[in-house]
Amino acid sequence: MSQSVVLGVIGGSGLYHIEGVETVAEHRLDTPFGAPSDAIVEARIGDRTVHFLPRHGRGHRLLPAEVPARANIHALKQLGVNHVLAISACGIMQEAIRPGDMIVPDQIFDRTRGQRPSTFFGDGIAGHVIRRVPTSTRGGTYLCMEGPAFSTRAESHFYRNAVDAAVIGMTALPEAKLAREAEMCYALLATGTDYDCWHEEEEDVTVDQVLAVLQANSALAKQIVSEVATRLSAESACPCLRAAERAIITDPAVIPPEAKERLRVLYGKYLD
Repeated sequence: MSQSVVLGVIGGSGLYHIEGVETVAEHRLDTPFGAPSDAIVEARIGDRTVHFLPRHGRGHRLLPAEVPARANIHALKQLGVNHVLAISACGIMQEAIRPGDMIVPDQIFDRTRGQRPSTFFGDGIAGHVIRRVPTSTRGGTYLCMEGPAFSTRAESHFYRNAVDAAVIGMTALPEAKLAREAEMCYALLATGTDYDCWHEEEEDVTVDQVLAVLQANSALAKQIVSEVATRLSAESACPCLRAAERAIITDPAVIPPEAKERLRVLYGKYLD
């Protein structure tokens, strides 16, 4: 069954400052998993409503491991979002990719340390969602590291050889996992900023270098957001929108009422 497409964008706090974009409202929401990173800006791009969420908070206050990903995804779900475009700065792990290139990964490899809550399930309700392909278009593997420090040269070479990663970043997880559990289509647009530290002929990454490339690509990222909002279909029957249909394995009779209430926004149609 098709659903009306509602787009959410997770990225930098300046993404919604796009020429011709009308800000409609700001939503400060609460969730069973705490407050999201910041207020969600509701805007209009052409005939489409788009919800913008600054992943690290306005002013970039949150480290990657501090981003309240469960609250962010839940808050977007409250607003009806079912398609997410996530924009993230990444290190480059392949020679063919140049600083400033945009990459759309089709796989994610998890190298975080298990300190980031990565599921809505638990505390009385068990569920398992299949995640064969976490993003929408083929473009290589995104390796998600813990951070906030950048890789050592030894780590960088290991990731290139062992994982064959295209890019490396710190923010795609658990965001992508949670979006799938929340029955959202999720696409990741990775901005290649530097060659991490594996490239012997390039200077090691610095914060100034990353910020310079990010600033140069800001206009392109905004253009891509506008294009996605304009071209995205009004209706979708993507299987992502039913990803949790058979995920819950706990006997409904033993699910605590507080667990049902906690997950009602996400799975009420399966729990009632």
